[in-house]
Amino acid sequence: MIRSFITRADVLRVALGWGAFVAVLVLHPLLAPPVAGPLLVVALVAIVAVILVCAFGVVQQAEALAHRLGDPYGSLVLTLSIVLIEVILISAVMLGPGEHATIARDSVMAVSMIILNLIIGLALLLGGLRHRGMAHNRTGTSAYLSMLVVLVAVAFGLPGLIGDDGAYTIPQEIPIIALTLALYAFFLFRQMGAQAEDFTEVDERLRGPAAATETAAPRLPIGQVLATHRTEVLTRLVLLVVTVVPIVLLSHDMAALLDDGLGRLGAPVALAGLLIAGIVFLPESITAIRAARNGEAQRVSNLCHGALVSTVGLTIPAVLLIGMLTGQQVVLAESPANLLMLAVTLLLSVTTFAAKRVTAMHGAAHLATFAVYVLILFS
Repeated sequence: MIRSFITRADVLRVALGWGAFVAVLVLHPLLAPPVAGPLLVVALVAIVAVILVCAFGVVQQAEALAHRLGDPYGSLVLTLSIVLIEVILISAVMLGPGEHATIARDSVMAVSMIILNLIIGLALLLGGLRHRGMAHNRTGTSAYLSMLVVLVAVAFGLPGLIGDDGAYTIPQEIPIIALTLALYAFFLFRQMGAQAEDFTEVDERLRGPAAATETAAPRLPIGQVLATHRTEVLTRLVLLVVTVVPIVLLSHDMAALLDDGLGRLGAPVALAGLLIAGIVFLPESITAIRAARNGEAQRVSNLCHGALVSTVGLTIPAVLLIGMLTGQQVVLAESPANLLMLAVTLLLSVTTFAAKRVTAMHGAAHLATFAVYVLILFS
């Protein structure tokens, strides 16, 4: 039974991903900076190639789960798998040697710009060009954006105003951790329960004169779906996780290589973090763009906005808690330029998804905003 859900390609992808990770560990002495130019290029190309192969395997399992479970559950599986691994790795870096006061801020900022502007921009541009416009569930999208406005303000704006040198004090951290976790938990509870329908695709067939006579296909309760297809869901979930873990591990292993190479080119340090964040969320990016090409605007929102809500909602409490337990300072306050870009991005997102139909013009505006952010990196 299980073999019907696992193909030879799935096994090869898992073996390739984990084999590449083991090879990087074995070759670590040769890859320690400074690395010879030719070896640096070969190592980066090989790692990126492995990540791309594994990413398509993750996308395949994610789409199969989304088809079987339906949204928002299908998108949530992929989102939480990637985000939880990313949070664990950031936490592991903080628990390791050295000072990492700004790792959470820099990582989440890069993820925010990539998800809200680059990925959503590409998805809306390509989907809008193909379908002219795509309808989405405005209630669900509004819920995501409401969460993001609060979480981003608390994470990156407030520490600079009430904190100490851009970091919350311990008496401030405790209520911030509790508030963030409570808000995120309540959001997940509602998203997977009473408000699940707010995160499903809009059935455009129900618009117009036919609305009175045509009804949407009934959805089976998630409990019934899991009971009926338990083996398939568990098998695909395990495959997704074991395929996505090497992507995240390899992307962090290549961080030193990117820092070394970009340093020689005189590129800004933040550019390496931006590239790594893009690679970590590559499976989600591919899935979102394919969903947009299929006209599934709400799935794009579930994948992108849901990923960022989970990233901020889980990363900030985790790093603050680690900082409290280890005595490390966690600097979260952003620079004025980045705060401006976050504000512009959130305002643009609210105006984009306030429309009944998102179009290629909306996508172009998001891509332009991402280009401005990259320009700021080099300034």
